Amino acid sequence: MNATGALGRYGEKLAVRRLGEAGMAVLARNWRCGRTGEIDIVAQDGDTVVVCEVKTRRPGFEHPMAAVTPAKADRLRRLAACWLDRHGGLPPGGVRIDLVGVLVPRRGAPVVEHVRGAA
Repeated sequence: MNATGALGRYGEKLAVRRLGEAGMAVLARNWRCGRTGEIDIVAQDGDTVVVCEVKTRRPGFEHPMAAVTPAKADRLRRLAACWLDRHGGLPPGGVRIDLVGVLVPRRGAPVVEHVRGAA
């Protein structure tokens, strides 16, 4: 695995921890839907399914939250529909798309920011 991949995996690990601290249960990680793409984390928040995009960056690059463009948000919506189609349809609480941004400095603790309903 290259350095970028390792950084991304580290960010996903921190995101899973943050979601767990928020009371969510992780249902899947790196779930793929054909050629549509991949959902980083699928979680359950009460009776809501949460599709979570994780963006991890080092300082000096764009802020992790800036990486979710309108095109990326559309793809996340299509991926959410694919997940629901393959896992029994829309739950009572619906579906939500969240974003977890992880900023990993060269020194010191990473900063993890969770935005609910980001897309």
